[in-house]
Amino acid sequence: MRHTTAAAAVTAALCAAALACSTQADPPRYQAARPDPPPRLSARVTPVPPEKLGSSYRAGCPVPPERLRLIRMNHVGFDGRIHVGEMVAHEDAVRPLLHVFERAFEARFPIRRMRVMAEYRDDSEAMADDNTSAFNCRPVTGDPRRLSQHAWGDAVDINPVENPYVDVHGVVHPPNGHPHLVRSLSRPGQIHSGDALTAAFREVGWYWGGRWANRDYQHFSANGE
Repeated sequence: MRHTTAAAAVTAALCAAALACSTQADPPRYQAARPDPPPRLSARVTPVPPEKLGSSYRAGCPVPPERLRLIRMNHVGFDGRIHVGEMVAHEDAVRPLLHVFERAFEARFPIRRMRVMAEYRDDSEAMADDNTSAFNCRPVTGDPRRLSQHAWGDAVDINPVENPYVDVHGVVHPPNGHPHLVRSLSRPGQIHSGDALTAAFREVGWYWGGRWANRDYQHFSANGE
């Protein structure tokens, strides 16, 4: 009788242990972390505060300040990282420019810097600093008799050092862009026919100065001037 009772007790203990094991929660399953989505162009458009215009605007300019907009957007730098820049442009140029810079962002086209012209003494200093900009109420570089299309805010210069301008007198602007008169697809930041940048500008109906007799590789405009 004792043996039977002992056996029953052992059997009961084993069953209880088996039941406990069978009711234990499954070990936690860890899901692989989803990769972050690729960064995209992010932009904010506002009226232009006076301090963001500075000396780039003066009385008599063809576009009043209320027709201009400040675009704050991210871009890929030459270091491969994401930076935030600012640009002033005509209100009608905002949509085309956002389309173009979105395509540039997707293509990882590097932009050295993007600052409003109020941060520079003049256009020569901005070009030498490799600054990408749009509105600037100034004469044509190398031809002070004519007003630049930038004065209307529907023209943009991109990476001026990597994409220099050769004026009617054969002078290179900026001077430190002279080595980039040698055009090569292997040089980051240079603009070439058929690349993501020129294709995007063509989609919005803007024109590239890189096709002019006096090459202006940095320049794009709505009317081809």
